[in-house]
Amino acid sequence: MLTLTDLGMAYGDQVLFAGVDLQLQKGCCYGIVGANGSGKSTLLRVMSGEESATAGEVTTPRAARVGVLGQDHFQYDDVRILDVVMMGHAELWAAMQEKETVLAAPEFDDDRYVELEDIVLQHDGYSLESRAGEILEGLGIPVERHEEPLRVLSGGYKLRALLAQTLAADPDVLLLDEPTNHLDILALHWLDGFLSRFKGCSVVVSHDLAFLDSVCTHVLDVDYETVSLYKGNHKQFLRQKTEARTRLEQEADKRDAEIAKQKAFIRRFKAKATKARQANSRQKRIEKMVIEELPRTSRRAPAFRFEGARKSSREVLSVKGIGKSYGDNRVLDDVHFEVKRGDRVAIIGPNGIGKSTLLKILMDELPADSGSFRWGAHCHVGYFPQDHADVLGRPQDSVKTALWEAVPTEALANVMGRLAAVLFSRDDTDKPIGHLSGGEAARLLFARIAATHPTVMVLDEPTNHLDVESIRSLSTALRKYDGTLIFVSHDRWFVQKVATRVLEITPDGLNDFRGNYRQYRGQDHLDAEQVVAKAKQAKRDARNQRKRRG
Repeated sequence: MLTLTDLGMAYGDQVLFAGVDLQLQKGCCYGIVGANGSGKSTLLRVMSGEESATAGEVTTPRAARVGVLGQDHFQYDDVRILDVVMMGHAELWAAMQEKETVLAAPEFDDDRYVELEDIVLQHDGYSLESRAGEILEGLGIPVERHEEPLRVLSGGYKLRALLAQTLAADPDVLLLDEPTNHLDILALHWLDGFLSRFKGCSVVVSHDLAFLDSVCTHVLDVDYETVSLYKGNHKQFLRQKTEARTRLEQEADKRDAEIAKQKAFIRRFKAKATKARQANSRQKRIEKMVIEELPRTSRRAPAFRFEGARKSSREVLSVKGIGKSYGDNRVLDDVHFEVKRGDRVAIIGPNGIGKSTLLKILMDELPADSGSFRWGAHCHVGYFPQDHADVLGRPQDSVKTALWEAVPTEALANVMGRLAAVLFSRDDTDKPIGHLSGGEAARLLFARIAATHPTVMVLDEPTNHLDVESIRSLSTALRKYDGTLIFVSHDRWFVQKVATRVLEITPDGLNDFRGNYRQYRGQDHLDAEQVVAKAKQAKRDARNQRKRRG
């Protein structure tokens, strides 16, 4: 479906990849992985034709339809949500619109109407609206919103509508850049199922390891200034790549040992007449050997490390009857739970259910409408909000200043060491924080939190913007952390690795499960099909209840 021939991309002297020859097949899902800045999204844009490569070419079959996940939702703000989705199938949508024009014209064009009707029938156009509605529901946009203009949705849900638009286009090739962003666990399960059933060729960029393990049949690894193809999901790719690198290193060690052995022989016998000819022969052989250095990986992992200054009290947090509404929308209702020292609590649930609101209440950023909470003794809280801008400092402040202000008594050398540990070079430390990427800002904030030695950490979507290496490093550091952890996340891999307790906020109340995410997911209420069915039933019940009130 997609053929990459001698493909290369460079920006000035920076080579992202070169000499890439690949054939991507129908019925396969390819996950593009690599470090931030390695060229993952660039590769996807080159595949879609949005960006021109500096060398080589990408070809697709002439009749193939390519679906690309867009990011500009503003152009659709005044368009009916269902129409936004149906517009993804451009040829069919144009035919449907023109057919309406032909029907409304004073003089009916019978020949053109027949042509347009053939296009509609060929693409199963009469079921397009129902297909669009099903996709929107699967992605968490309820039926009662489908007739409204796109502007009524929040930014995250607008991007879901664009994802629905891409999926409804019935493409032969599907190119998705970070499709899991802004999706909750329900929508992630749905997207997993959609891509697993997709009969075309799909290519995705994602940092969600559980998603990559679930949907990928192959992995495209952007590293060593090239793109390498591995068969299998992300977990299998990691094993294969590690084994391949180990073999190369063993071969290099064996070669170096052989060269050292020959040089030792030459030094020992080059002055002896009986061995001089043999020593000269070996010297010439060594000189002819081509010694190639192993390529350097672009992947770098930050060294996160979190330690509490002291132990908190055994009773860390008590929440009693917390309630919160936004107008008529009740997001939290009579929430009760307690957290003990050493708990690692994952708060999960669909978007809009009140997870981030709860954290903001606990951090005194929002007032509760009802109820109360109390932190225990010696609870020094490190907070990681979704929006980093307010907590990092003024946009013009440097990275170095932003960290040093958190620990003003530390020596500059210690501050620079902390920044180096989270991958800031010496030049990077003078960069204004307003110019940082999302991943850089997240790493800086974690460095600030670590420097203050919190006994409790409250994290709201901590893996957003982090690459795979950073997510893995963060999960390892949090498992070693000796304090208490309360966090919100939709990253299933991360929740499974870190959490020892799961709090799911549902429309029916709070489910409190002591165990990891895999054990919790084993319960009927977190089985993928059960979750979707239960959510749809809840929507129907709520809709019927509103009708009865009306």
